[in-house]
Amino acid sequence: MVRSANKKGSGLGKGLGALMGNAENVEEVVGTKHKKDKTILSIDLIEPNPDQPRKNFAEDSLVTLMESIKNYGIVQPIVVRKLGDVYQIVAGERRFRAATRLGMTEVPVIIKDYSTEEVTEIALVENLQRQDLDPIEEAFAYQRLMDTFKQTQEVIAVRLGRSRSHVANMVRLLKLPEAIRNDLSVGELSIGQARPLLSLKSEALQLEAVEKIKDGDLNARQVENLVKTLSTSTQKNSRQKKVESAEIKALTEQLKLQLGSPVAIKLRAGKKVQGKIEISFSSELELERLIAYMNDTHEDTVPDHDVAIEFRV
Repeated sequence: MVRSANKKGSGLGKGLGALMGNAENVEEVVGTKHKKDKTILSIDLIEPNPDQPRKNFAEDSLVTLMESIKNYGIVQPIVVRKLGDVYQIVAGERRFRAATRLGMTEVPVIIKDYSTEEVTEIALVENLQRQDLDPIEEAFAYQRLMDTFKQTQEVIAVRLGRSRSHVANMVRLLKLPEAIRNDLSVGELSIGQARPLLSLKSEALQLEAVEKIKDGDLNARQVENLVKTLSTSTQKNSRQKKVESAEIKALTEQLKLQLGSPVAIKLRAGKKVQGKIEISFSSELELERLIAYMNDTHEDTVPDHDVAIEFRV
């Protein structure tokens, strides 16, 4: 069912005006009367947009909206477009959900003739203008505007009244591992707690930091200190490994010269120095030479470390 009404609704906010034009009906429906401002449409003829960028609708927010609709009705019409025999929501899915839960049979709408690309952009901008998007939804919306519509961070920031640094910092959150992004979405981590994790060089370190954040209920400043500590420790370990690697390489070359055969030193992981030395030979005669050399040279030597020597043909 479609019928007309003329109760004037407010605009959809800064940024959307340029996208959506004047709030007036642009389509005639056979057998109905239309007035300038909006149309009353049977709720059974309306369907949500499956590509709606918002995935989570806060329950308390919906309850508040339902109370408002009970008292004042739907002041701002739902924007839809004709799609076959139904009308797809362009902007206003929260109002649609609230009206459905209230058992309403019809709602005020504005029918617009939009392409799929325009619908996507409007839905993104409308959601970004709200204050209750979770951080990852917001970040994905910025990224989609950048990827799909080739908009720069500067353009997006100006259009939505945000700073370019805010847009850039939100998009960077998408570089975090999925588990951490999920924590952000459900509110187990704040943006202030999550953002410093981007400085850590590996996913393993980031996940380790998250466990420490949760166990210690660390605030943003404490997380920054934790990240510095983890980064410093990682850098020291990396430098130590490089030093050890250089020492092993030098020792390998020394043994190779002394034995006159290819040598490989393989260390086991752990604090204690353990591993094995592999000496390659290509004949029985060469093996006898190596054994004779070690018997003559190291007969009275006791090894300082737990090292196994293997001979390989």
